[in-house]
Amino acid sequence: MKFSGISAKDTDDSAANLPGAQSVINQVNVDGPAIAGPLHQTRRPKTAAERQRACRQRKRQQRQIALAAVLPEVLQSNLPVTSADKLAVAADATLAAPAAITPTTLAVALPATADVTSVAPSVALSVAPSVALPVLADVSLGVPDVTLPVTAGVTPSAPAVTLPVTAGVTPVTLSHVLATRGRWVISHCLTAVALVLCGVAIAMNGLFAQSLASTDRSGRLFLALGVAADLVVHTVPSTAAQIWRARKRITAAAAWLVWLIASVFAFIGSIGFASINVTDVTLARASRVTPAVTTARAALDDAITARNRECAGGVGRFCHEREKVVTERQRALDAALSSVEQASDPQSDAAIKIVAWISAGKLKPTAEDFNMLRLVLLALLPQLGGVLLMIAGRARRNSQLVPTGCQSK
Repeated sequence: MKFSGISAKDTDDSAANLPGAQSVINQVNVDGPAIAGPLHQTRRPKTAAERQRACRQRKRQQRQIALAAVLPEVLQSNLPVTSADKLAVAADATLAAPAAITPTTLAVALPATADVTSVAPSVALSVAPSVALPVLADVSLGVPDVTLPVTAGVTPSAPAVTLPVTAGVTPVTLSHVLATRGRWVISHCLTAVALVLCGVAIAMNGLFAQSLASTDRSGRLFLALGVAADLVVHTVPSTAAQIWRARKRITAAAAWLVWLIASVFAFIGSIGFASINVTDVTLARASRVTPAVTTARAALDDAITARNRECAGGVGRFCHEREKVVTERQRALDAALSSVEQASDPQSDAAIKIVAWISAGKLKPTAEDFNMLRLVLLALLPQLGGVLLMIAGRARRNSQLVPTGCQSK
């Protein structure tokens, strides 16, 4: 703050002899730094009451600063002056110009922010109406210069508004809905197929186990054993998978071990059931009498009768000829029976021909090879019902319908 004609040194010297003025100056020095606030710090908006209170405090400090600068010279002239703070001074005082007047500048630091407009404080001096205050010609009171600390590089910015966004949201389309429903239908079809396989396996093992018993009571026990083993085979995989996903590794390993033992038992039972039935059917077909077999057998009988007649009187030239005819007729009968046996299992015969045709004659499997392969498949396929049931359950959980509130485009 700058006042023309009055120096800070004269003010301090004059106020040293006046206790009242010295207290005003001390109060200004104490309260003055409180005006300055911390720099580079964003302040919250003030309320109306806080702004009024700050304005009153600022005006009171301005009056104290102005009075502290002017009052010592006025008091030296013994003039009665009443200040804004009701300070009484002596009367009949004349105002004398100092020998040397040095202008001084008082810097008042006011807190400022980027979006606040600062107003220079004004100096107000209250004087009683009945007192005339003579002022020298070269003494002038001017508006103080206020130096405002401004933070460089501060750009006011509006607060950023972050809208809540849900990550991983995919709009549901009609194709997605159709695909979900398709997977739902497929999962239920797999479940139905798995249940059918489970039922077939239980029936096969139960019947075969019952056929091994010598009495009816033992047969019922074997039947219960076969059914229980197949139930373990078909229900343990789903439970073991859930336990494994729950990170209970030891329990899951024990469950799979139990499943393996029961699967071996059920597989052996299925092999026995399949082999008995396939063999019985093959023998029944091979025992059929065809016209070729009937003809070959009749020719053989005739040859045997002729041989016996020629060889009854001893072994001669005609007897040897009849022996050769009997041998030829026996070979013809064997060929006829072999053709019947091959016709009893046309599946193996057709498979052999297909493999030979595909491999250009390099692979020539026999009928026994295909019989073993067929037996293994007949015994193994029903035991896959439990694994297929586990897969169907997993697919059903993954094929949930679109939740309520989602709309297809």
